[in-house]
Amino acid sequence: MALYGGSRDVSLIRKIGRELMGDIISQQAAFYKFKLDETQTNMYGEAAGEKFYIGPVLLNCTVDRGDQEHPTDDFGVDYKQGIVFNFLRDDLLSRLEEFNLDNMHYGADLVPEVGDIILYNEGYYEVDSTNANQYFVGKNPNYPNNPNPLETNLEEFGTNLSIICTTHYVPADKVGITQERL
Repeated sequence: MALYGGSRDVSLIRKIGRELMGDIISQQAAFYKFKLDETQTNMYGEAAGEKFYIGPVLLNCTVDRGDQEHPTDDFGVDYKQGIVFNFLRDDLLSRLEEFNLDNMHYGADLVPEVGDIILYNEGYYEVDSTNANQYFVGKNPNYPNNPNPLETNLEEFGTNLSIICTTHYVPADKVGITQERL
């Protein structure tokens, strides 16, 4: 029988994580969820006109800033920077409940996906990849790996803690965030 990683341990880790993110670290970013079904695309799969996003939703996070680069090409000097955003998975799901209070349903969850936009320090960053496999005590409760008949409740141990988004800088004019008209 597993000794650590049960519901009480998970609850403690969640409370500590929320306290660290909200009260001590106190970094926030605005999250824009891309609305693929409402954005018109051309024959190449590119946005032909306006892009539509849900949000912004303000989220606590930790930020790992990459180095700023200023490459030069035939068109002049450019600006590049990569940032890694770390969100608590439970915060993303709880923010969705607050966001859907207007009887609008935007989907089952607010999990970051490739193409979403994060606004941080007046800069827009597009999500390149996501990583959602940081498990408490290394256990994914959805896959208890329970071949042993003596261990019957392994699905009650462990949890998925965070979602990590790797992003790159996008100029504001390229983002094309348009406020939806009601």
